[in-house]
Amino acid sequence: MNHMQDNGQRASRPTGIAILGSTGSIGVQTLDVIATHPERFRVVALAARRSAELLAAQAARFRPELVCLCEGEMEGAVSGAEGTVAAATHPEVDLVVVATTGAAGWEPTLAAIAAGKQIALANKEALVMAGSVIAVEARRAGAVLRPIDSEHSAIWQCIQGEGVAESHLSGPRGVRRLILTASGGPFRDASREELERVTPEQALAHPTWKMGPKVTVDSATLMNKGLELIEAHWLFDVPYEKLDVVVQPQSIVHSMVEFEDGSVKAQLGVPDMRVPIQYALAYPDHLPYSDLPDMDWSRAFALEFRPPDHERFPCLRLAMEAAMLGGTYTAALSSADEEVVAAFLSGEIGFMDIPRLVDWALERHAPVQEPTLEDIREVDRATRAAVRERIGASARYAAVRHTER
Repeated sequence: MNHMQDNGQRASRPTGIAILGSTGSIGVQTLDVIATHPERFRVVALAARRSAELLAAQAARFRPELVCLCEGEMEGAVSGAEGTVAAATHPEVDLVVVATTGAAGWEPTLAAIAAGKQIALANKEALVMAGSVIAVEARRAGAVLRPIDSEHSAIWQCIQGEGVAESHLSGPRGVRRLILTASGGPFRDASREELERVTPEQALAHPTWKMGPKVTVDSATLMNKGLELIEAHWLFDVPYEKLDVVVQPQSIVHSMVEFEDGSVKAQLGVPDMRVPIQYALAYPDHLPYSDLPDMDWSRAFALEFRPPDHERFPCLRLAMEAAMLGGTYTAALSSADEEVVAAFLSGEIGFMDIPRLVDWALERHAPVQEPTLEDIREVDRATRAAVRERIGASARYAAVRHTER
């Protein structure tokens, strides 16, 4: 996408920040960064889906102009989902941090674009579901998108200075491939039989990253990397043929750019989300952060790379197939995944039922190749309903079979 940078000039006042999803993992870590640099950043608006107690504590500490709680009620807060749009378009907001998960992110992202805000994007589903629409609107409005995902932040940093036009970051000269790295999650060495027995508690125990539950399960299935491929397609305006994934278990190499002459740039660092968050907020500056551990280059350690296993982790393959098919296939992929991950976390289905149900949803999907927002909303609604019905039917069948025994 052509809109991920600004003129690099510091404002005379602290940057006004709105955080959508302030009580989630990315939102909490964003507030940690802001608290470390109060001279650079000011919280103007906070929005959360739930967690009223934590939201109230955040509001008391940072004293924003606007507080929104989507589900439930809190004294002094705007209720309802429309509050996220109000937060994203608040006149004192300069930068909107979209730290929500799932489909809840793309409508306020579009509202922020229309309002001319800069955007720090941590919500993969916004571009996965509505990338074609967001791309057009961002170009029209001249909106600024800054990636927060560590992988996309790494690519963003690697291509700076590589023949990128001042007004955009698409089309860096001489790029052969963008290579996204994956930790492989907690089950990268598990057998297929072991994967069939994975529990939610095991799936949430990521070996290196601290993330929210949905993203953590997506990392365990490698769906997360598939969604990131689609996101990279829209962020950097590159064809899918130039995108690749490699497993890097140590999570030290965050992503790489391979150029036509065979040279490779990689961005390395400690696996801590506060690093890409801070860079997205402070771009183009690399600010000090005393609470972050330094890389210890004096000790011996190895960096391992391996190809992903598409047989044991079919979600990555499904995401790549949906991306190549285009249209609303990626919206159906995202909606189905969100529903089945929630069902897995609630104990309704097993771990390997996640790719099976996503595959089923994609098989039945009737795509729209050049979708409008209404098309995407309808795909989201219909896919979720179909997946929920499928899960319910499977549960009813299992109960009948158990009774017959």
